[in-house]
Amino acid sequence: MKTLSMIQPWASLFMLGAINHETRSWKTKYRGPIAIHSSQKLDKHACRLTHVESLLQKYGYTQDTLPLGAVIGVCELENCLRIIENNNSSAVLEDGEMISGIEYLLGDYKIGGFVWKVKGKRLLKTPLPAKGQLGLWNCNIENYPK
Repeated sequence: MKTLSMIQPWASLFMLGAINHETRSWKTKYRGPIAIHSSQKLDKHACRLTHVESLLQKYGYTQDTLPLGAVIGVCELENCLRIIENNNSSAVLEDGEMISGIEYLLGDYKIGGFVWKVKGKRLLKTPLPAKGQLGLWNCNIENYPK
């Protein structure tokens, strides 16, 4: 399965639904099932931000309990849209959708970047240890219990 590595706490916040979109500096033409992998790297500074810390606590996590180095969930990549406008409190995607609020605060909405839109997020019951890679990479999780 195609897999995308994300730094924590962003990987967990994304899979838990606190963040609906993934922002990237690059686009992909791939559409379909995608696994989300939490890298070994933890953004400790982000974990200490009040709004991030609150969200982690809401879902029962601290920076010390986030899964690292593992596939944590699966979803379906629906679209990849360019960011065409940013006014420092909201952003506009090429399809006209406006991103604001906590979604905007927790993303990287630079003009020219991309928003990866997904549906059907499902956390794995048990994270699957895996070494991540840059870009989209293949991970064999098809027979792993979801």
